[in-house]
Amino acid sequence: TWDSSGDHHDPYNWSSMRKVSVALIVSLGQLVTLMSTSMMAAVLTQIGADLHLGSTATQVIFSIFILGLAFAPFLIAALSEMYGRRPVWIASNLFYILWNALCPVSPSVGLMTVGRFLAGSGASAGITLTGPILADMYRPEHRGRSLALATFIPYLGPALGPIIGGVISQHLPWGWLFWILSMFDAVIVLVGIVFLPECYTPSLLRKKAALHRNRRDAANAPLSSFSKHPLTLLLDKAFYQDLSARLGAHLIRPLGLLIYRPVIQVIALIMALNFAIYCLLLSTYATLWIERYGESATISSLNYIAIAIGTITASQAGGHLMDWIYRSLKARHHDGAPTPESRVPFLVPGVLLIPVGILLYGWSAERRLNWVVVDVGTAIFVTGSFVLSQGMLAYLLDEFTTHAASANAAARMLSNILGFVFPIFAPDLYAALGYGWGNSLLGFIFVAVGWPIPLVLWVYGSRLR
Repeated sequence: TWDSSGDHHDPYNWSSMRKVSVALIVSLGQLVTLMSTSMMAAVLTQIGADLHLGSTATQVIFSIFILGLAFAPFLIAALSEMYGRRPVWIASNLFYILWNALCPVSPSVGLMTVGRFLAGSGASAGITLTGPILADMYRPEHRGRSLALATFIPYLGPALGPIIGGVISQHLPWGWLFWILSMFDAVIVLVGIVFLPECYTPSLLRKKAALHRNRRDAANAPLSSFSKHPLTLLLDKAFYQDLSARLGAHLIRPLGLLIYRPVIQVIALIMALNFAIYCLLLSTYATLWIERYGESATISSLNYIAIAIGTITASQAGGHLMDWIYRSLKARHHDGAPTPESRVPFLVPGVLLIPVGILLYGWSAERRLNWVVVDVGTAIFVTGSFVLSQGMLAYLLDEFTTHAASANAAARMLSNILGFVFPIFAPDLYAALGYGWGNSLLGFIFVAVGWPIPLVLWVYGSRLR
C-alpha cells in the first residue's frame, strides 16, 4: 500500500500539470487511432481504382482496421494489467507505426488488408488504455472533467482524418496518408518515452514492494549471489511457464467479464449498435458529397467539420454535465458514495439525439436539401453518439476500477466487430433503400434496442452488476 493517503507517488495525488501532460500524450495517441479509422474515407475511390476493387471490397479494406480494434484489446488489456500501462502503450504504438507504414508500399490487396488489420491491432491501445489511464489518475467525482480533457483532441480525429486526407490526396499520392500518420505517431511515441510515467497503481505498488525486497535481500545476500548474468533469465524455463500462466489468466479475464457479468453484456449491446451506425455513416459520408452533391474531394471533406462540432459538443459540454449530475446524485446519498448508475441520467440525451440526427441526415440527403441541413443532422447524431459512449465508459470505469482495461476491452469487442461489418453492406443498403429509408431503418433499430437500456440500467443495474 501507499505510505499515506497523501503519498505523492500515488497517481491520485499527482499535480494537475503532471496529470494534464499524461492525458495530452495518450489523447494524441488516440487521435492517431481515430484519424487512421477515417482518413481513408476521402480516398476510397482512388484506392479502389488503383487496386482494381469494387465498392464492397474497398469498404472491407476501410473497415478491417476496426476489426483489428476488436480483438487486440484483449491482449493489450492483459499485458497492461501485468506490466503496467506505459510499456504496453509504447510497444503497441510502435507496432502500429510499422504496419501502417507498410500498407501502401506495394499495390497489393493482400498487403493492404493485412497491414490495415495489424495497424488497427496496434492502434487499439489508444482506445483500450486512455480511459483506464484517466481512471488511474482521477477520482470518480472528476470523471467527466478528465474525460473532457482527454477526449477533446482525439474526438477531432474522425473529422480531421478525412479533411487532411482530402487535402493531401489533391497534392500527393494516397500512400502519403499512411506515411504522414506513422511519422506523426512516431513523434508522439518519442515524447511518451521521455515524459509518460507509469500510472497503474497495482504496477507501481508491485515495483515499490520489489524495490524494498531487493534492498533487504541485497543487504543480507552473499557476494556470490550477484554473479549470475541477467540474461540467464531468458534461458529459465520456469520464467516462461510463469509468464504463460499469468498471461493466460489475464487474457481470460475480459472474456469472463463479457460472459459472466450481465451488465457488460447490456453495455456491449448498446455500444455496439451505436458504434456500428457511426462507422457506417463515416464510411459513406465522403461518397455522399462527391456522388450525390457533386463536390470535389477537398470540398466534400469540409463537411466533416459537422462531425467535429458534434464531438466537441459531446466531449466538453458533456463532460461538465456528467460531473454536475454525479455531484447532484452524490449529495443525495447519505454515505456520499453513489453507484455507477449515477451515470445513467447522462445517457438519456445521447439515446434521444441519435435517432433524431440519423433521420434528419438521411431524409435531407435523400431530398438533396441544402448541405447545411444534412450537416446539422450529422452534428446532432454525432453529439448523441459520443455522449452515449462517454457515459458508458464512465460507468465501466466506476464499476471496474482495477480491471478497467479488461472491462473496456470486453465491452468494445462487439462494437468493433459490428463496426467492421456495417460499412461493408452500407453501399447495398443505400442502393436498395436510399438514404431516407436506409437511415430510417437504422434509426428504428436503435430506438427498439437502445432506448430501453438506460431504464434497464437505472432499475436493474445493481442486480446486473
